[in-house]
Amino acid sequence: MSNISVLRYLSQCSVAFIGFWAVHPALGAESPSKVSSSVVQPVSAVTAANDQAFAEDLEHKTFDWFWDYGVSHNGLVPDRAPLPHGAASIASVGFGLTAYGIGVERGYVTRDQAVERTLTTLRFLSRLPQGEAATGTAGNHGFFYHFLDPETGLRVAPWSELSSIDTALLMGGVLFAQSYYDHSSAQEGEIRSLAEALYRRVDWRWMKNHGPWLSMGWTPEHGFLPADWKGYNEGLLIYILALGAPDHALAPETWHQWTATYDAQWGEFQGRKFLNFAPLFGHQYSESWIDFRGLQDDFNRQHHTDYFQNSREAVYAQKSYAQHNPGNWKDYGDTIWGLTASDGPGDATQPYKGEARHYLAYSARGAGKDYVLDDGTIAPTAAGGSVAFAPEIALPALKAMKQRYGDRLYGRYGFADAFNPSFKTEKGMWVDGQQIGIDQGPIVIMLENWRSGFVWNVMKKNPFIRQGLHRAGFTGGWLDKAP
Repeated sequence: MSNISVLRYLSQCSVAFIGFWAVHPALGAESPSKVSSSVVQPVSAVTAANDQAFAEDLEHKTFDWFWDYGVSHNGLVPDRAPLPHGAASIASVGFGLTAYGIGVERGYVTRDQAVERTLTTLRFLSRLPQGEAATGTAGNHGFFYHFLDPETGLRVAPWSELSSIDTALLMGGVLFAQSYYDHSSAQEGEIRSLAEALYRRVDWRWMKNHGPWLSMGWTPEHGFLPADWKGYNEGLLIYILALGAPDHALAPETWHQWTATYDAQWGEFQGRKFLNFAPLFGHQYSESWIDFRGLQDDFNRQHHTDYFQNSREAVYAQKSYAQHNPGNWKDYGDTIWGLTASDGPGDATQPYKGEARHYLAYSARGAGKDYVLDDGTIAPTAAGGSVAFAPEIALPALKAMKQRYGDRLYGRYGFADAFNPSFKTEKGMWVDGQQIGIDQGPIVIMLENWRSGFVWNVMKKNPFIRQGLHRAGFTGGWLDKAP
């Protein structure tokens, strides 16, 4: 695998290796915990209007990244951009398919434009060859390689793994398209048919290689990757998809076998007790598509919480970590915070406040009971993808980043992927020159979920998502109501 692929793989394996509540700001917000003394006061109508204006600007700019950088004749979306001759990411495609529906609802593009782009994407994916050959294919057993050539759609290089989680993120977008495009036209009917066919052919049972859990991936050269989906992480989505599948589904007890691996992550961090996963992407990815408010599985019932509330606690813990700032990094505080998997300044050592500090390139930065990895690098997607969980602290953080760092950080496509005020360059502090699809995706989706609940509401209609949740043992909230 490439360096980027290895680091993505490590970020997904971090547990194995290292041991409306989202209210409109005008209405105030719930306390982050039943036992918390933190009470958020309602804000003024002027502040609410300013928040909405900022959210609209950021959402539109982030949408434009997917629309402009997406390859119009095949629908593939880059892993990162701008990057000439870079690879497409199958996960970025999933976020893009979802963003196009948001674009229709917000008037950024017409429905006809979104239908055309979505249909082009699904047709292209459905026609790509699958098989065990190391070259000349795009996937195997319905799964796709993590990185594809942006023109041919084939596996980009021998280091690209067949990725179970990136295929799941793609399927989040595929099933969104299936449920959103519900008009009677021939084009929208074809979208629904192609979406179901792509989802049906994913052979989840084949990816279950090491016992009860799904493997993280496979390569023709080395077989299944040694790590499985165990411990709390973004695997929420992959197991719900695997349980809800009409073909090749996993048995319902798989969910209980998976949640039984949570124990080491349940505990206190920064004065809050929750199910920890240090980088915030682990809380954001699955919940971009699934509204867990009021839904409980057996683990939630035992611990008197739900996954939405758990993510809310994680966001507050990250803010508290930045306020305490044990690493004494520059600018950390009440409104500058957010650690998740992101780009970084690079593998380098610099003097900082009288001592040598080591910095990282792309890494699974995070802060939690499970681990802390912090080199002073802040990723705006950490707050941006958490807006639906805790708008009262996430929006002020985003606005403060834009105000403090200006055009260097915030431009035509919203925020750069990451920045580090402690790392010095010729231009001052380090600011990334790119955006990453899997970081842009949670920003645009979770902003819309906060503003309208749109993506969540579309996915509530999807029979496969509902089936997966039921088979996992979830009850309560919207799931107990007819779609």
